Amino acid sequence: MNLKEAAQKRHSVRSYLNKKIEEEKIQKIRNIIDDCNKKTNFNIQFFTNEPNAFNCFMAHYGKFENVNNYILLIGEKRENTEEQLGYYGAKIALEAQCLGLNTCFVAMTYSKKKSPCKLKNNEKIYCAISIGYGKTEGTKHKSKSYTEVTKIKSKEKDWFREGVNTALLAPTAMNQQKFKIILNEDNSVSFKKGKGILTKMDLGIVKYHFEIGSGKIKEK
Repeated sequence: MNLKEAAQKRHSVRSYLNKKIEEEKIQKIRNIIDDCNKKTNFNIQFFTNEPNAFNCFMAHYGKFENVNNYILLIGEKRENTEEQLGYYGAKIALEAQCLGLNTCFVAMTYSKKKSPCKLKNNEKIYCAISIGYGKTEGTKHKSKSYTEVTKIKSKEKDWFREGVNTALLAPTAMNQQKFKIILNEDNSVSFKKGKGILTKMDLGIVKYHFEIGSGKIKEK
């Protein structure tokens, strides 16, 4: 399974089997996270066999079940951190899907205080990603149409359409999909976020999915 196929197959999963992730897969995910942290100077952390963060009222209210493994997206408090964490969080989630694991981006329905994570000065936890073997593969979310999220200023390109269609598969907070993808006159692509909760992180997730779909990877 490649990343584009993973984007098509991946759906948010909140209920997991009480099954441990194999050490080989854990190490692969740690390697991916280490690579992301080195590129960005983030402090993304991966916890396994650690149920406390999702053993709280909010997690139960959010219908999370058997979440014993999760990733915390952590970075310094600066203007572009949230969007960049969304971008690299999407990368980690799709790489996990390629390993046969399921994930879900979690904004608020978990306990940061119960997690054993350690923060450096000026850092914060922006989001969590639950990870493991889902009881199901999840279900497809309702989606806006291609025309609702695009603005075309040039002759439309096949790679652009593929990118947008893959971006429409990206998870966004409360499935709000508040973004625009613009094909400019010079065939460059720009992105515009709408107003609302977590739209910065959503935009980062959408950007990564667009790059996977279009084949125009800009990851540094």
